[in-house]
Amino acid sequence: MDLKTASALRRLRLVSAPEAVSFLVLLLCSVLKRTTDFDAVPVMGAVHGVLFVLYVVFWVFAWLRTRWSFGTAALYLVLSVLPTGGFFAERRLRRESETAVIAARARQEGTVNA
Repeated sequence: MDLKTASALRRLRLVSAPEAVSFLVLLLCSVLKRTTDFDAVPVMGAVHGVLFVLYVVFWVFAWLRTRWSFGTAALYLVLSVLPTGGFFAERRLRRESETAVIAARARQEGTVNA
């Protein structure tokens, strides 16, 4: 993988955890709306919506750059709609992007030394 691919993975990774947190907070706000007078659902809904759209956009870019199999791409998409799935996606993406960066740097060093 090249550095652009690693960058696409990094962007997806960086938005996955905040998207998961916003989903959990939105669920909490929904419960509080029904049990108390506290109503932050419109605000948290908008925040979560923006983060979810960003996740999907970055997911498409990462899929195009990495050429994931359909199963791997579907896994990352499914993880985005599960309340804690973003945390699992972030962990897997961190490992994958670190591997991509190491491979790209090794390739660059091999090209420079050659």
